[in-house]
Amino acid sequence: MALTGRAALVAALGSLPIGIWEPSWTGILAVNAPLAVACACDFALAAPVRRLGLTRSGDTSARLGETADVTLTVTNPSGRPLRAHIRDAWPPSSWQPGTEVEASRHHLTVPAGERRRVTTRLRPTRRGDRQADRVTIRSYGPLRLFSRQGTHKVPWTVRVLPPFTSRKHLPSKLARLRELDGRKSVLTRGEGTEFDSLREYVPGDDTRSIDWRATARQSAVAVRTWRPERDRHILLVLDTGRTSAGRVGDAPRLDASMDAALLLAALASRAGDRVDLLAYDRGVRALVQGRTAKDLLPSLVNAMAPLEPELVETNARGLTATALRTAPRRSLVVLLTSLDAAPIEEGLLPLLPQLTQRHTVLLASVADPHIARMATARGNTEAIYEAAAAAQAQTERQRTAEQLRRHGVTVVDATPDDLAPALADAYLALKAAGRL
Repeated sequence: MALTGRAALVAALGSLPIGIWEPSWTGILAVNAPLAVACACDFALAAPVRRLGLTRSGDTSARLGETADVTLTVTNPSGRPLRAHIRDAWPPSSWQPGTEVEASRHHLTVPAGERRRVTTRLRPTRRGDRQADRVTIRSYGPLRLFSRQGTHKVPWTVRVLPPFTSRKHLPSKLARLRELDGRKSVLTRGEGTEFDSLREYVPGDDTRSIDWRATARQSAVAVRTWRPERDRHILLVLDTGRTSAGRVGDAPRLDASMDAALLLAALASRAGDRVDLLAYDRGVRALVQGRTAKDLLPSLVNAMAPLEPELVETNARGLTATALRTAPRRSLVVLLTSLDAAPIEEGLLPLLPQLTQRHTVLLASVADPHIARMATARGNTEAIYEAAAAAQAQTERQRTAEQLRRHGVTVVDATPDDLAPALADAYLALKAAGRL
């Protein structure tokens, strides 16, 4: 391989006999002067870094697990071409582990007076706002002996939204909703309170639904049919306290609660109900109110994106008071919180009558599938002890759920994968029973 620049000069000097290359001042000057001139010229021909113009464009949001492309435009106003290495720095959670070096470093050549673009592809691993750090540019001369280096602040923010993986369950839940609304050819009427139509009596119908006035006007017995109520108010309450920080699988409980809340919000908005969101621990972390069906989901995912569990005990009294202020009229209040005995019995349980007297309350909690696996483990002494501990935990959880049910609360306790569809089913059951 041919050597150029400093490497070629050093190799040539090293090949001379020792007697020919004597360390004299004349020899040193004769050797170093051309090298110094070459370095000075190379440095002078490198494009200045400070005068470069940098701007950003591209994606401002992306769902967790998806990619976001952010384009950096480099403008070279000088009269010298820019030969540069660029490092576009972002927080470590902006990339999958091990891909940062490849994704954030670029090689770029920009002729004098022109501009070029490079694209940094992010693949975030956490929700929230990812803000660009510094852009470091190293500009080389034509011989690449010397370089100029500088940094620029080029602000840009990419908001990483919840992934909404439970979206796949929405078509089946909407089909069930259409059955309740009577929009399919095979009608499955709910027991709502909004009158829909009259039809002929068939054996098995509730006799309380017979319309005697309509029956008197015709030869057959007529019964009223009902459809689920519409334009009801639903308040989703996300508990962002310490219990939501517990990890189930690869994600905290809060993420599974968010996913379930998004599916329920999408379903309820299609049903004609109004949905609000409250996130609370010892203060209001997020509040979404008064959105139309079209704007609801974008507003919810934007509000949820920066939420992180707070390592503090949730103030149950403050949460209850805020929920009552947020929902002054009768509503369905969906509490997405933990079923752990201590927080429920000491915090929420004494305050439940304030909620249940005015609202219908539904509590959804994330169960750990590892506990169920432990409960069935056998084979050695350690496994038996683990099974006993898991059985005790399950018994306490069931006892807490029964206490809530005695206060009129509907309880949904399911694993992260099953929580969203189970919560949607509970909502549809309440709607079919006319309890909303």
